[in-house]
Amino acid sequence: MNPLKRFLEIPYDELEKMNLEAAESALSLSPELHERKYRAYLENEKGIKAVSICFTDIEGRFHMLDYDKRYFLDCTDNLTFDGSSINGFSSQSQSDLRLRPEWDSIMWLPADVFGPGKVIMFGTVLNIDRTPYESDFRARLSEYAVSLKKESGVSASVAGEVEGFLIKGLNAEQSYDESKGFELISAGGYFHSLPLEPLKVFIDTAAEAQRAMGFGNEKDHPEVAPSQFELNFRRASAVRACDLIQLYKLVCRQVAANMQMTACFLPKPVAGVNGSGMHLNISMLSDGRNNFYSQGGRFCLSDTAWQFVSRILNHAHELSLVLNSSVNAYRRLDPRFEAPNQIKISPVDRSAMIRVPAGNEDSARIELRSVAPDANPYLALYVLLRTASEGQPMPKTAGKRERIRLMPGNIYDALRFFRGSRLMKNIMGPDSFEKYAQRKQAAADRSPKILGGRIKKGEVVYHHEISTQRLWNDF
Repeated sequence: MNPLKRFLEIPYDELEKMNLEAAESALSLSPELHERKYRAYLENEKGIKAVSICFTDIEGRFHMLDYDKRYFLDCTDNLTFDGSSINGFSSQSQSDLRLRPEWDSIMWLPADVFGPGKVIMFGTVLNIDRTPYESDFRARLSEYAVSLKKESGVSASVAGEVEGFLIKGLNAEQSYDESKGFELISAGGYFHSLPLEPLKVFIDTAAEAQRAMGFGNEKDHPEVAPSQFELNFRRASAVRACDLIQLYKLVCRQVAANMQMTACFLPKPVAGVNGSGMHLNISMLSDGRNNFYSQGGRFCLSDTAWQFVSRILNHAHELSLVLNSSVNAYRRLDPRFEAPNQIKISPVDRSAMIRVPAGNEDSARIELRSVAPDANPYLALYVLLRTASEGQPMPKTAGKRERIRLMPGNIYDALRFFRGSRLMKNIMGPDSFEKYAQRKQAAADRSPKILGGRIKKGEVVYHHEISTQRLWNDF
């Protein structure tokens, strides 16, 4: 350590212990006591130089602002930022927004990955008058989870399985050349990579960082496609599960950048191989009991689970734009590559939108497979939970042969279903509904309508997670 910069660097085993303890105390302490506890910690810990506050825009892009620790502690109730600088946030005439730190999300970061002397928290976005900002879907998911628990005693348990690709070169997406495509760093496939190959070194490094951050890692491995990866972590409450998805992508991107490579979460960055998904494993709990399990039920699912599934399947077309939110996402829904493009449920068929993994009374769940890794996880889960509660179940088809229904094959069809859905408009609110549709329409208009077999530059550089202001304005 540089003796002139004695910023905090915490060993991984101690880091994991601190992050797990903070997550546990968030469940047992009131928000006021939790803030008091960690405010005192920041006051006393001289090795902390800054606090990173992060939030997610309506499309799902992750944003971070670093506040000097002293300034942060003195001005916690008056943290503002320019929302007009973020696509789809606020207009130039109403640009200023506020950030309210959520102290129960505090986390320490591995110093060798992110640098020393920082902690990170999620923030809730507020209007300048401190009213809730409608397009902050982390806050709306949190509010809905609280109301669900209060009114019916039910809570969602969620685990995300997020796939990605490791690509040669820094900022490979921003400099994408469609005549060459992306250059992969591994030719291996499912579970197949030598221990010290770059892909495995990347996976091991990311997994170590996530373990230290309290993710509760379960398994990590190369995926089916060459240079593809997946790192799994334990289930959590709805909001924390989405937080971990966003941090997972952050860790992967930073670890890859440290290796002079790019972690890519485009759903289909490479033609001719399997794409990437963000499978959401969902169950509903009451007093710790799994409401989705029934020993004698079909696939061991309860009537409650089947009602949940029925409403999701019935509204699948309307949901598609939220679950598959980019032009590129519709390349992934190709049945030749184990893609979940059929609107049905199955315990074995991986072309089904919803799969039922083998489980027991504790682990019974549904796996929603048709979610792309570039979707806004908070928005996706919020819309799914409300659709499962407020949507219409599938009509009875007794005596009729079940016809195969398919997910939309392109973003234009998805936009049409979305715009025609009163349910989606009611769930999202008219302003967020229209803002989201406009952002998706703009992205679609910047890409060829018929994409063909080659990954086009427009669907990469104008993607909501990739495009910078300069790239967007170059159109």
